[in-house]
Amino acid sequence: MTIALTDRTEMAGNDDQSFDELFELLYEIVPEGYKGEIVGGAVHMSPQRHTHWAIIRSVLRQMEARFGEDSIIECDVRLDLPGYRNGFVPDLFKLSDGAEINNKGKWQYQDVEFVFEVVSRETADNDYGKKKAAYAAGDIPVYVIVDPYTGQCHVHTEPKDGEYRANRTLDFGDPVDLTSTVLGLSLTTRSFPRD
Repeated sequence: MTIALTDRTEMAGNDDQSFDELFELLYEIVPEGYKGEIVGGAVHMSPQRHTHWAIIRSVLRQMEARFGEDSIIECDVRLDLPGYRNGFVPDLFKLSDGAEINNKGKWQYQDVEFVFEVVSRETADNDYGKKKAAYAAGDIPVYVIVDPYTGQCHVHTEPKDGEYRANRTLDFGDPVDLTSTVLGLSLTTRSFPRD
């Protein structure tokens, strides 16, 4: 579900405070069982599904096993990115060692090493389009999209000039080899359920 807030965003102006106010409004209107985020100034809500959480949990466990439980790995936490009113809530992201919350209580995209998104039918275009572009513009080293409808993982690395230069598509069951990236690990996808 998408709700365009064009009039509201124009009235609010372009400063950080008004964007934060939009998020406060978003937190109030998103029904239980849904995830909400702002992509290019429009609110997008998608239902949270068991399949999605099973995939996210699998990756979270693998990352904690590799980096330790004290590593900074977030799930469904706001992350502001370059571009017009991009306040995403990635399914999972990992921050570099030593990353610190800024004076506004938020993580900075410059400290993000890895973003992991599981596609929802309702918001798939964002994951493959606007969000991918914003992650590349923010020089996020690794962006992985998992699509439980097609049973594929899309791996994007080597951001440069606002786009990812290296792209691979793998089937569920194939390892997602990220050993040559800043992560230095390979993710197992054998247990990823399909939707």
